[in-house]
Amino acid sequence: MEAECPHAGGPMADSHVDIEDSAYVVSCPWHAYDFNVETGESSVGIKACTFPVDASGESVLLQYPAENEGRIQLSKIEPVSEKAKLKHEQPSTQNPTPPQDPGAAHYLDQSATLCDWTVHILNTANPEHKIELTIYLFSTFTSRENTDSPMPLGRGTITPPANPPRENLTTVTPGTMPKSGRGGTLKSRIAMLHALANIELWAIDLAIDICVRFSTFHTNGNSQELPRAFFHDWLKVASDEAKHFSLLRARLEELGSSFGALPVHHSLWDSAIETAYDLRARISIIALVHEARGLDVNPMTIQKFRNAGDAESVKSLEVIHNDEITHVTTGHRWLTWICSQEGTDPVRVFRSNVQKHFRGPIRGPFNEEARLQAGMDRRYYESHEDGVPA
Repeated sequence: MEAECPHAGGPMADSHVDIEDSAYVVSCPWHAYDFNVETGESSVGIKACTFPVDASGESVLLQYPAENEGRIQLSKIEPVSEKAKLKHEQPSTQNPTPPQDPGAAHYLDQSATLCDWTVHILNTANPEHKIELTIYLFSTFTSRENTDSPMPLGRGTITPPANPPRENLTTVTPGTMPKSGRGGTLKSRIAMLHALANIELWAIDLAIDICVRFSTFHTNGNSQELPRAFFHDWLKVASDEAKHFSLLRARLEELGSSFGALPVHHSLWDSAIETAYDLRARISIIALVHEARGLDVNPMTIQKFRNAGDAESVKSLEVIHNDEITHVTTGHRWLTWICSQEGTDPVRVFRSNVQKHFRGPIRGPFNEEARLQAGMDRRYYESHEDGVPA
């Protein structure tokens, strides 16, 4: 979108983003003129210039009128690979019937609802099947979204499992996990990658679970239901997490190990159980505490692998880090949306949920730049003089 509001030249880069009828809308900070980010249309009759962008392979194509030639400048491009490393070929969205292989993942038919799919994925113990199904679900939901047969949501028609099953894993408590070391040895790097792969596997379930568990959520006061954009956003997060797991699993195998070779713990899912009663709490703890904490520690982890000369692992970890900024953005966006509907302050709602559901304060050091990119300024995590934990 053009940088200046067509009404009076207000800075659109500082605009507030909201969701209306499953469309993203930005409001100019000067006079609150609203614009659809895709079409540029406004409810007040004027229109902003929007520029279609197509990212395909190694190319990024930006369409703009010929008269703007010479006025368009490239600020920067940050590439993030969307390629997952799957072990089995996926069926296409046009031909979803896979080969009859008893070892293949089970794909639901075209009549399945979003909630049917999410519960099916949550109940899938095989990690390879889980990541295949998750990536396929996001692709299918997205491809059908602008057709005359979008995927039905199936709100409230099926119940998610209390604990998604796991396959062939040795489970221990967090306190008894072996130390991974500092990444200076191959054994240490394998341990670190294995621990991260376990986090990503649970992160798939967390993003999938939020779609089904809170599918019937309504805001307080105006009883607004969640728009379809909510489900699209969290399916994108789940698909990213599936990609992340595939990259880490592949790297473990390249280093001579495999996922499941070391013990794991399930403490991340414990936070999901703790917050299963309230969407505001779930977003606060999972997206804005755990995911945001990942933004803080990722650069240090990446540097350990870089110091060890492990360039291939660094590539995967950098993809994961850039994706996770957008995941925190997703959490921030939807907590803000809920609070705007309910007339509450998202910072206060967040901090209140941290007090209830997180033990102790959130401690630094903080990656302030990445957190700010995701929408979290210091009000969310700085300590208060009254002792309220961040």
